[in-house]
Amino acid sequence: MKNITAIFAKQVKDTVKNKEILIQFVMFPILTLIMYHTVKIEGMPEHFFTNLFAVMYLGMAPLTCIAAVISEEKEKNTLRVLLMSNVKPVEYLVGVGGHIWLICMAGALFIGIGGGYRGILLCKFLTIMGVGLLISLFIGAAIGIWSKNQMTATSISVPFMLVLSFVPMLSMFNSNLEKISEMLFSEQIYLLINRLGQEGVQLQNVVILLLNTALAIVLFWYAYRRRGLE
Repeated sequence: MKNITAIFAKQVKDTVKNKEILIQFVMFPILTLIMYHTVKIEGMPEHFFTNLFAVMYLGMAPLTCIAAVISEEKEKNTLRVLLMSNVKPVEYLVGVGGHIWLICMAGALFIGIGGGYRGILLCKFLTIMGVGLLISLFIGAAIGIWSKNQMTATSISVPFMLVLSFVPMLSMFNSNLEKISEMLFSEQIYLLINRLGQEGVQLQNVVILLLNTALAIVLFWYAYRRRGLE
């Protein structure tokens, strides 16, 4: 627990210094606040921009950030030094992943409040977002572990980020793409937060989210077994 706390504190300091990482946590919350209060179109659902930016946020911020952090520390041999200082790989991953998940949840809270969610609906919104952020973290961690350096991590992250962030939005305008996007966890998260206050969770949502979670964990485990953290 002491090592995890130390890694967590180290990551907080690094995030504050790294403006490229920090901006990813604040960009979509600010965009949500601006769009929600300035754009009013007749017939547009009440939380349209909130839900849209929330899904783009969870498909982009945690995935790219944890991939960048792990790959950068591998490239600079910082991670090797930590491991030689009796920090176990699981302690490092929990510390880094926990920090990114919490700061992403803070962003999700800002999106929810800024986008008009209150009370029980806000709690449900955060619960659903928490699940999506966790899946995205596993995928990003797998990419970071697999990559030899930050440039490689960025190259691999971009296709995943584009698919997870933008396919749910594009599927609203294309029925064929909608059928494909239903298999993505980001699409299921979008469907769930769109139904807040209207209907309960359907079995299909749960099954697809569980399958996506299992696949993300398998990818993470495979990357860790093949490359490790050194």
